[in-house]
Amino acid sequence: MWTFLVVLAVLCGSSQSESINKNLVNKNIERIIDLSSQLVKITSTITLENTGTDPVLAFHVYTEPNTIGSLSFISARDSDKTELKLTKIKDGEDIYKVKLNSPLNAGRTTNVVIEYVYTNALTPYPVSITQKDRQLVRYFGSHYFYSPYKTTKQSTTLTLNSRAIESYTKLKPVSQSDSTINYGPYHNIESLTHDQMTVHFESNAPFLSVTRIERLIEISHWGNIAVQENIEILHSGAKLKGAFSRYDYQRDTSGSHHSIKSYHTALPAAAHSIYYRDSNGNISTSQVRIKKDWIELELRPRFPLFGGWKSSYTLGYSVPSYQYLMKSASGQYLLRMRLLDHVFDDMYVKELETSIVLPIGVQNIKLNLPYDVERLPDTVTHKYLDTMGRKVINIRKTNLVEQHIQDLEIIYNWQPLLLLHEPILLTLALYALFVVVIIYVRLDFSIHKPEHSKKE
Repeated sequence: MWTFLVVLAVLCGSSQSESINKNLVNKNIERIIDLSSQLVKITSTITLENTGTDPVLAFHVYTEPNTIGSLSFISARDSDKTELKLTKIKDGEDIYKVKLNSPLNAGRTTNVVIEYVYTNALTPYPVSITQKDRQLVRYFGSHYFYSPYKTTKQSTTLTLNSRAIESYTKLKPVSQSDSTINYGPYHNIESLTHDQMTVHFESNAPFLSVTRIERLIEISHWGNIAVQENIEILHSGAKLKGAFSRYDYQRDTSGSHHSIKSYHTALPAAAHSIYYRDSNGNISTSQVRIKKDWIELELRPRFPLFGGWKSSYTLGYSVPSYQYLMKSASGQYLLRMRLLDHVFDDMYVKELETSIVLPIGVQNIKLNLPYDVERLPDTVTHKYLDTMGRKVINIRKTNLVEQHIQDLEIIYNWQPLLLLHEPILLTLALYALFVVVIIYVRLDFSIHKPEHSKKE
């Protein structure tokens, strides 16, 4: 009985600590919804006011009910552009608790910027089009900022990909100018108010999705880190209806087309030994351009991609290890590399699997990750002249965008004497080979004796 009461008290206390503070009010909200790419990027600038008597240390952020599962990235920062800590408080629902860097005192206001990135939030309509048709998409959102707090004033600006707007909901006041739609200002909006917004417009932005990336990072203390990526891509826009005509495609000189001819990948500035091939071999139409801070690789598939079409290829390169691998005074090694790298602008990655192959004989491995991932079981692989095997750390993550291009850290202990492991094995192998050859040459395997031995 007492155990039950204690558990009940703990649960009630936890529920009370996560309760919504009704003394908080959204004094003003300015939303910018960017629909110019395949991703939906929403930036909400909130002026938060504390109308109560006690200081406030945190507040809650909700996402719209129809976007659950589509949210890929969310971040918060204050007016000084300092990141605020976000904590998801309930699984299955996109509800977050944002901790302020300093308490919000009674009667005071503070500005907070919340950024959202949604995937699969733009749907082609119609879902199938011919080669010459325009690609139209629809966006479903809310005229009001979905919040657990009352909002005094709010306005929303939509930025589209083109001026060709088929239709949009007209909740007054609303205005349109070229490729921009302005909603509001709206006043005195109750908490958790949702009013559907629909926009139907033309978009020829590349609807290119990476269905899967297998990223392999191989660490060598001989001074090189090899990176290889097996990438599967899909045109996730309106599917192509009917046959494809190469003749009509070459005659179409308009710059606005829903097919994808090529795209650009950014590689590290120190990358070398770059290769790019598909199942048929090397693709010579790719081009490498040296930029100031990175290397730009233009990738052109063997055929243009239309809606529903797929392609796959392998991209690899090497970088010097001294730029990513450091040694501390205590003798530990620190590897800092990107968990996910740039594939193309405004990318959407459905599934990523990163494998890090560590050197032989590493110990006391510690892994620091920039965000939550699925840690797969570690494996062991054998390379050339490996008798001990090399440990492989495997990581999986789904629903990623450019904001997920962040560094992971691996800390481990390793003895430099292990560099001699392979040279010693090679020396022993050559020595054994020479011994076998010497013995073979000196032995006589003939059945009968030579003639000169008989005369004696």
